[in-house]
Amino acid sequence: MALTATEKLHFKKQIKELKSHKAPHTEFVSVYVPQGYEMSKIINHLAEEQGTASNIKSASTRKNVQAALEKMIQHLRNFSKTPPNGLAIFSGNIAASEGKQDMRIWSIEPPIPLNIRIYRCDKSFITDILEEMIVEHNVYGLVVLDRRDANIALLKGKTIVPLQKTHSEVPGKTKAGGQSAARYARLREGAYKDHFKKIAEYMKEQFLPLGNNLKGIIIGGPGITVNDFINKDYLTGDVKKKIIGTKDLSYTGDFGLQELLEKSEDLLAEEEVAIEKKSVQDFFNKMLENPKKVTYGEKETLKALEMNAIDILLLSENLPEDQIFSLEEKAQAGGSVVKIISTETREGIQLKELGGIAAILRFEIE
Repeated sequence: MALTATEKLHFKKQIKELKSHKAPHTEFVSVYVPQGYEMSKIINHLAEEQGTASNIKSASTRKNVQAALEKMIQHLRNFSKTPPNGLAIFSGNIAASEGKQDMRIWSIEPPIPLNIRIYRCDKSFITDILEEMIVEHNVYGLVVLDRRDANIALLKGKTIVPLQKTHSEVPGKTKAGGQSAARYARLREGAYKDHFKKIAEYMKEQFLPLGNNLKGIIIGGPGITVNDFINKDYLTGDVKKKIIGTKDLSYTGDFGLQELLEKSEDLLAEEEVAIEKKSVQDFFNKMLENPKKVTYGEKETLKALEMNAIDILLLSENLPEDQIFSLEEKAQAGGSVVKIISTETREGIQLKELGGIAAILRFEIE
């Protein structure tokens, strides 16, 4: 389930707080409990680690690790069972000076299921798994096909998520004394068409419900076969307009999907850049049409934020992280869309030169 803007901001704040604390020694405890894992097993494991910690040579480190584990065990006893998506727990003495005590604990229910179990003591809390969960990945449809097989998948970030596979009923080669060549050719042609119709139907079922979350579709396979599939009337217009490119492949199946991903890196990079470029171009077009419907620079944009006048907020990745986070929080609290723009394009550099902050407004302001 996707996070709402408010939930995402709260989640990011928790992660930011965890990352702000550092320990002088390896005494911060991070534990990730996967979905469906028995809480009693985790508690027993932590109790065992408490015993093992008695071997730590440094008295202060030993004391802090054992205290963190004890606080964690007591906290986990409040759970009758593991939450649906699992649980991430962090505990440690965050006092700045050695010898002082400020033992804290955080428990976070992740937005998507955890499938990894971790226990770690370190000088900082382990947050990278949670951070990955809130990275907004564009989703692309991947299709590999030939005249016998097809695989449909999604690309989420760099992960291929298989959705469906299908196999055609195209008959094999005829044997001597078999059916006539003409009848056999008709059977094969009919089977090809049925195969392509089935692929097209699966693509419609799997991809169209994703709406605007689907950034594009890439199709791979033998060049002639892919062209036959795309250029005849198998695909609906809604699916066809989502196709951003094709690649000539040697394989289908899992190997084919991996080959398609490897060959499409340039295409995907261009698509990401195209989305960013369009966002900034929309801003400049709006500026030419009606300068009162845009704003740029920190002072004017903050004023528009206070008035809840911003529809789309553009922020340069070149801005300090804290500033991005603060502006993003204010904008999302008012229901604005926030887009972070890289400085790798001409448009991105133009935004940077405007002060790195610009917005398209909901209504005119003086």
